[in-house]
Amino acid sequence: MEKTLLVINLGSTSTKIAVSKSEDMLFTESVPHTAEELKKYQRIIDQYELRERTVLDVLAEKKVALEQLDGIASRGGNMKPIPGGIYEICPAMIDDMKSGKYGQHPNMCGGIVAHQLGKKLNIPALTVDPPTVDELCISATYSGIPLIRRQSSFHALNQKATARKIAEQLGRKYEDVNLIVAHLGGGISVGAHRRGKVVDVNNALDGDGPFSPERAGTLPAGDLVKLCYSGEYSREQVLRLVQGGGGLMAYLGTTSGLEIEKRITEGDMVAAEVFEAMAYQVAKEIGACAAVLEGQVDAIALTGSLAYSERLVENLKKKVSFIAQVRLDPGENEMAALAAGAMRYFKGTEQLSIY
Repeated sequence: MEKTLLVINLGSTSTKIAVSKSEDMLFTESVPHTAEELKKYQRIIDQYELRERTVLDVLAEKKVALEQLDGIASRGGNMKPIPGGIYEICPAMIDDMKSGKYGQHPNMCGGIVAHQLGKKLNIPALTVDPPTVDELCISATYSGIPLIRRQSSFHALNQKATARKIAEQLGRKYEDVNLIVAHLGGGISVGAHRRGKVVDVNNALDGDGPFSPERAGTLPAGDLVKLCYSGEYSREQVLRLVQGGGGLMAYLGTTSGLEIEKRITEGDMVAAEVFEAMAYQVAKEIGACAAVLEGQVDAIALTGSLAYSERLVENLKKKVSFIAQVRLDPGENEMAALAAGAMRYFKGTEQLSIY
């Protein structure tokens, strides 16, 4: 079955566009947006026309007529917690993204672009495994304080796509295996996948888990409270420490794994110690997921951009290979995952979920 798909993935400073025929990418383009260009927009939703124009300009440049498209797949924005699956982008979903009550992300504009183009062309506009996928088991939702429920916020799209790929390598279906998937990127999420459901995962945005290139991960709660009330930091400054200025950035002043590995090679012992500490925390999280799965683990998958780091991968293998075999699927792989999800819908191997 051949279908021509437009794939959209909006980041904070870029618009990624791809066109695939079935699951083969005809092209992938990433258009950067400068801080100067974006600062004129007070709200993310105000970027809609810029993002739409960027998508249409790339299609025109690549000589892809809109009438050639059979469907559109956009990465999901911040919406209500939902099970993993393929969803048609609908007005209720867009209203939730616009409201901001689940957070704000530029992919809100991507969803609107996809929805409007889909209506105009009378073709499906879909999203696959958005970041608010919530399949946590009941025990995983407890925080220790009734006022706070542990939230599921992670790299659901790439984690689930990786899990499906590893299951296929094992000659089995995703719904028939137990896997631990570690997404190692700017944020790090480690998920326990039990027979097709992510029953536990750290909140990779601002909650818990290993520290990452730019996020603090789990912090000693008492010290964090003291920091908040020390009078030295504003609410925004503390959030910045947690969400964008923590982890490798806080310790080493960079989020670049390549730069840090170069420093280590040149004898920087501090860089080596920090990089080892990050691997140590990832391994601990993998071990925790093994406990969630009661030791019944078919494989551990490492994905994300840092999975290209031989130093990090070998360190993790040394620590966790006793649990299960370790398999690699490096890179973010989001565009391919969106196209693959849309094709599962067109082939009828996965039904649409209802938002």
